[in-house]
Amino acid sequence: MQAHQTTVDPSEIAKFEAMAAEWWDPNGKFKPLHMLNPCRLDYITSQIAGEYDRDMIQPMPFAGLRIIDIGCGGGLLSEPMARLGATVVGVDAAERNIPVAQAHALQSELDIDYRFTTAEAMAAAGEQFDVVLNMEVVEHVADPLAYMTACQLLLKPGGLHVCSTINRNPKSFMFAIVGAEHVMRWLPKGTHEWNKFITPDELFDLHKQSGMEPVDRQGFVFNPITWGWKLSDRDLSVNYVTASVKPS
Repeated sequence: MQAHQTTVDPSEIAKFEAMAAEWWDPNGKFKPLHMLNPCRLDYITSQIAGEYDRDMIQPMPFAGLRIIDIGCGGGLLSEPMARLGATVVGVDAAERNIPVAQAHALQSELDIDYRFTTAEAMAAAGEQFDVVLNMEVVEHVADPLAYMTACQLLLKPGGLHVCSTINRNPKSFMFAIVGAEHVMRWLPKGTHEWNKFITPDELFDLHKQSGMEPVDRQGFVFNPITWGWKLSDRDLSVNYVTASVKPS
């Protein structure tokens, strides 16, 4: 929306811009996501580059790819995908996130199609993408298989699905709920329900049941000494990420 249009309320735009600034403040309330984001992006970009034979050294390596970011929030993943040349659609079921994301994309001079909708609605409309980013969403849905099936329907044949979530075991309860929500207070209490966490084998099974073929999985491991995240081939005990493809 352009500022010269009569429907624009500058005071409302200012509110959204202020919220966008908070979303993108690396030391603000979304600091945990900022800390994890480089690790997530390393995995996502390497999987996309490998699947579509893209050279990350080249400018705009994802040009020609259509990517959907489900649960886009303020756009922490949508914006890097757009900067890499992809055509990006960011969707979120939380309506207030969309104007926040739109305001920041406008500030960043990025063309991203943000929509207040769901994966199921997008699939029902016949939308399809080369890549589906499904990060930290599946542990919040009521029917994981139905949701994963919608993600599969959103993929073009041969498309790539990247999905991250949290393992279900005593360690994940201590780290993701007690540690993150009660001790460190990185997240509001009640953000996660431990019984809705999904093990890597369960997630791979959901991929298969929905019609996708799992191809990779790695852990996101937090190092309290370096205060940063890294990828691990062996440690999937708490946070982890998977890749799967839709058969051609």
